[in-house]
Amino acid sequence: MVDYITTAFVQDYKTTVMMLAQQEGSRLAPLISRDTYRGKAGKAVEQFGKSKAQKRTSRHGDTPLNPTPQDARWVFPVDYEWADLIDDQDKLRMAIDPTSPIAIAGSWAMGRAMDDEVLGAFYGTAKTGENGTTNTVFDSTNQIVGPNVGGTATNLNVAKLREVNRIFMANNIDLGREKVKMLLTSKEHDSLLAETQITSLDFNDKPVLVEGRVVRFLGIDFVQMEFTDTTSFDNASAMLNSTNRYCPAWVERGMHVGVWEDTVAKMSERDDKGYATQVYLKSTVGATRIDEKRVVRVECAG
Repeated sequence: MVDYITTAFVQDYKTTVMMLAQQEGSRLAPLISRDTYRGKAGKAVEQFGKSKAQKRTSRHGDTPLNPTPQDARWVFPVDYEWADLIDDQDKLRMAIDPTSPIAIAGSWAMGRAMDDEVLGAFYGTAKTGENGTTNTVFDSTNQIVGPNVGGTATNLNVAKLREVNRIFMANNIDLGREKVKMLLTSKEHDSLLAETQITSLDFNDKPVLVEGRVVRFLGIDFVQMEFTDTTSFDNASAMLNSTNRYCPAWVERGMHVGVWEDTVAKMSERDDKGYATQVYLKSTVGATRIDEKRVVRVECAG
């Protein structure tokens, strides 16, 4: 049963329900590639590498063979579930039926679970090869914007955003076709507000701020999310160390979420729990990085 449901007991006919502050569902799943799967694993993408044409130097020469590098990236399922109980006595003491808001809280929790899988995949070891048995680690040599870019141990700044775009462009990512997204916490957002190049119209042909929020700059769309919240995300520890937060920047084709079963909701009466109403949700999802060159880690201090 909800431990603190007695706090909602009322003496009159108030009908207001307030959901306490929390991330309302998934923020990352709509911003990356997605597909559905069955079985023990799914092949997220067939990867084809770069090949080079060969000059023809003689007449009637042999036809050259220029093999194109091939690989595959795999995604594996993870099961999630959530449940809560509502006693009939609770319903009698409340002016509203608590079943609906509790189900909403559960659906938001399931959405955050999907985001947790994506967080772990940004810098985690991806599975490649014919059967998904080869480990591919994050490129910590070429795909990192260090904490000292633009100063000594700085938080997010314009210099780091420029470096993000430079890395993608150096990797031949067409930023006219593939839009860059970047995840940041409230601390990084506040740091951007101190950047004159972002807040001043002298540097921008149109306002960057929307009602006090920085939503886009240098072609990068910002997604604010407190991904360091260990109470919500098991993979929060992968996103920071003792001094820095690791803000990921990516394009859609760099990350992937696989769905074996989207969130399923069930409601039933539990005769073993005093005939309380049980709200139950489950889903099976997984995530992976599908292209090392399409994900950048931005290290932010402060």
